[in-house]
Amino acid sequence: MSATSHGTTPYYYVPAESRHPVMAAIGLGFVIAGAGNWVNGHTWGMYLLFAGIAWWLFVLYQWFGDAIRESEQGLYSHRIDLSYRWSMSWFIFSEVMFFGAFFTALWWARSHSLPALGSLDNALLWPDFKAVWPSVEMGATASPAGIVEPFQTVGPFWLPTINTALLLTSGVTLTIAHHALQADRRSKCIRFMWMTVVLGIIFLCVQGYEYFHLYTELNLKLNSGTYGSTFYMLTGFHGLHVFIGMLMLLVITLRLQKGHFTAKKHFGFEGAAWYWHFVDVVWLGLYILVYWM
Repeated sequence: MSATSHGTTPYYYVPAESRHPVMAAIGLGFVIAGAGNWVNGHTWGMYLLFAGIAWWLFVLYQWFGDAIRESEQGLYSHRIDLSYRWSMSWFIFSEVMFFGAFFTALWWARSHSLPALGSLDNALLWPDFKAVWPSVEMGATASPAGIVEPFQTVGPFWLPTINTALLLTSGVTLTIAHHALQADRRSKCIRFMWMTVVLGIIFLCVQGYEYFHLYTELNLKLNSGTYGSTFYMLTGFHGLHVFIGMLMLLVITLRLQKGHFTAKKHFGFEGAAWYWHFVDVVWLGLYILVYWM
């Protein structure tokens, strides 16, 4: 359904009903279920996880393709472009609230729950517990009831600092690419976009290596008390967002190579850039509050 206001450009455009949102949700369900069971020792969870990722990527490929075709066919007017900008703005706002909830959980555990557990009122229940953060005590003193296995905490050096440098650099390369596109210097834009994508991939590889090191050498796991759960929830979900943002930038880069976007009309690029800069800012908060404090 569409209506025209100037020439053949639609004043608004309503696409046909789509199966993509439901199919993507099913794929993410497989990912979550597979990851949860794999972490809890069920080897079949690994296969479900990778099957869910493959499913999800295939759905995104089809979904992105539909949106790209609609854009290249000239179905998106200025009014539709404006609606996309508002939609992306509200989406990023919802992501701010999402991470805000986990940052609040971290603050509450450190500033309220931990002092309460170590108060004089609970001294008779858990006499060996020490209310310190991070939980550097080992064995029974790492949790009030002594149910958490011994683990070591993680500091900012060196992997988290390397990842910080990678993300900050990616923000710079993305900004350079944006200015190059605005100046209609497509080859320069594509070159710096590939740099940004590669930096995002390296970030994910470094974080994967960090997780392997934490699990195998420091025994820091998702069930390592409040410290472990908040650490992996914050850094893990951020890693997921880096992965999603990297896919968005990869699609934009491939579209640039095909001649899509112009110096004046390129919201697909801008929307992905907004998301990536948001991911950068969240990581800075993680780097300071999780690794340094």
